[in-house]
Amino acid sequence: MFIQAVDGKDDYAGIEKLLRSLNRTGKHYDIEKIKKAYLFAKELHKGQYRVSGEEYISHPVAVAEIAAGMALDTDSICAALLHDTVEDCGNDIDLPTLKKEFGEPVANLVDGLTKLVQIPFEDKEEQHIENLRKMFLAMSKDVRVIFIKLCDRLHNMRTLGVKKDDKRRKTALETMQVYAPLAHRLGMQRMKHELENRSLEYLDPIGFEEIRNDIEKRYGESRDFIERARAQVSDKLSEAKIDFSLEGRVKSVYSIYRKMYQQNKSFDEIFDFYALRVIVNTEEECYVVLGLIHEMFSMVPGRFKDYISTPKPNMYRSLHTTVMGRKSIPFEVQIRTWEMHQIAEYGVAAHWKYKSGEDSKEEIDQKLSWIAKLIETEDDTRDPEEFLQALKIDIMHDEVFVFTPKGDIITLPQGATVIDFAYAIHSEVGNKMVGAKINGMIVPIDRAPQNGEIIEIITSSASKGPSRDWMKIVRTGEARNKIRQWFKKERRPENIAVGKAEVDREFRRIGRAYTEAQRTEILLNVGKRIGIQDIDDLYNTIGYGGITVSKIGSKLKDEFDRVVKVEEPLPMEAEQVQTATRKKKSNGGVIVDGVEGLSVKFSKCCNPLPGDPVIGFITKGYGISIHKQDCPNVISGLNNPAYLNRWVNARWETAAAAGASEFEAQIRITAQPAIRLIADITMALADMRVALLSISTHNRSDCTQIELTVSCKNLDHFKSIVSRLRSVENVEEVTRGYTT
Repeated sequence: MFIQAVDGKDDYAGIEKLLRSLNRTGKHYDIEKIKKAYLFAKELHKGQYRVSGEEYISHPVAVAEIAAGMALDTDSICAALLHDTVEDCGNDIDLPTLKKEFGEPVANLVDGLTKLVQIPFEDKEEQHIENLRKMFLAMSKDVRVIFIKLCDRLHNMRTLGVKKDDKRRKTALETMQVYAPLAHRLGMQRMKHELENRSLEYLDPIGFEEIRNDIEKRYGESRDFIERARAQVSDKLSEAKIDFSLEGRVKSVYSIYRKMYQQNKSFDEIFDFYALRVIVNTEEECYVVLGLIHEMFSMVPGRFKDYISTPKPNMYRSLHTTVMGRKSIPFEVQIRTWEMHQIAEYGVAAHWKYKSGEDSKEEIDQKLSWIAKLIETEDDTRDPEEFLQALKIDIMHDEVFVFTPKGDIITLPQGATVIDFAYAIHSEVGNKMVGAKINGMIVPIDRAPQNGEIIEIITSSASKGPSRDWMKIVRTGEARNKIRQWFKKERRPENIAVGKAEVDREFRRIGRAYTEAQRTEILLNVGKRIGIQDIDDLYNTIGYGGITVSKIGSKLKDEFDRVVKVEEPLPMEAEQVQTATRKKKSNGGVIVDGVEGLSVKFSKCCNPLPGDPVIGFITKGYGISIHKQDCPNVISGLNNPAYLNRWVNARWETAAAAGASEFEAQIRITAQPAIRLIADITMALADMRVALLSISTHNRSDCTQIELTVSCKNLDHFKSIVSRLRSVENVEEVTRGYTT
């Protein structure tokens, strides 16, 4: 379908700014095709409005304007205008229609940007991760998908203020965890900085505002400093007859926040608060300018970085040096060519913007080989959460540069081990690895290399292959997948045995009797739900690590409850299974009515800990729910006659009460706002070796409320945690629990 509009000026009033932006690029665009895409999208979005009250078409137009600022091509601009039509316009439009109206490239771009809204998922998290997986798969085929997606996310962040608080935080967190690091990995620094700053504004508004005020205060106190330094450098370079451009800036709010939080620095310890950027014509002139800068100012030792001779993996090239200005104020100087500058600002998009032809396409494909590798390494896992974890490691962590004995550079995420290094070289090197040397010295295989180290992998043809324990050591998805592939191919019988043992353990945890026929039916049904048709294949997948039992635990429980009816009379073999189960320790360390072995779960409304007086409640199909005796739900439930016969006595086993296991506990902290508050709290927990499972903050008019979930052993351990948190500066009150 396509709605033909009257060819009048008013028809395109909504894209006048876009058309001017396209004209300023100096590139050739198919303007008629872009106008057609605009009218097409405008008609389909008719009657739709954003939360702000604006017509919905304003969003795709704004996305197209951002894309135009990056000088993306005609098809990209059309896809930006059309990117929500398939997802948000119901059955009025589909991909074949887009292909017919605008061509296959535009349709493919829109498809890569469209969420998997029609496919049923187990939960929202799984759907979110699968949408990311689909986007990365599309990105590996055409990088323009992610350019448009980043433009889409940037406009959403610019207009996020109209959303509800929980929506703002969720979107900002996703932006900080996925899209800002992705922009960084693609070298798109301008996009990255704005995404980070806008995300921080919603994730920690108090910290954001404090740092912004500190920036304004410091800049106000030395407002002329950067201008004087700029004038000095300008005069010196003019004397040397160098053609240059000179820019001055102050560090962004998020960059300062990150340094203060990660490196435990005060605001006054930020050396590169001020910066000058010198842009010249040639690489040789970069080093000439560096020498002139060091003649004029004293260099700060250890603060020089040459990213020209050793570029970052995201293609960033520049010289960085920190020098001392007047009044001993340090400032950074960045020196680069115009080509380096464009790549620093736009990353891969700069190649799209300034180059063309097959050579450019091959260059882009080479620069983005890590995306294809990410997709390839995760093809064999059915665990969406593992894909997200691998994604975060690959795009979020800082990189380290290490060398092979031949001098080749290998880039690894920070924290990766020598095993990751071995598999980065080749699968066979990793599979036959028996040891490693760093700078000529034998090191443990879990050693994490540092920048500039030379790594030699020791291999042996007699090696029996990788150990299953390596899966717990490696950090990269590439290494994990290659280890998994080896076990999948070489150890199928062993995998089946391991997988069967894991499933047996999960069935025992459920703690109810079943027949062998019921077990077979349950496993076949679970396998079909995750795309596996044979039980041995399911065991094999679990055995080599393609999926963990914990990830299919809820599916096993669902199928168990459906297939094994509680009221059914049990055959002899099932009675024996049940009797044997009752003799085992109760899961969670709780004895219910003097009988061990029952399936129990701990209620999230009160999170009981060993040492708390507890009571059990019989749920329908999910075992016994354990509550604290003073839980509000218990008090109201005991007063409800309909539930009286479902309450049972419960007590802790001695071992559990002594702290044999780890339990979740919820804590609410009320404190005065302070920039280091979160850091001080997390450091206090780290000093006690207490695992922090979740954290959220809520800003009130006169205080900050922080809600934590921590791991602790028992009630006494919990009391010691509370006592330590009460001693943290600016903390006023610490109480247990926050779930309502």
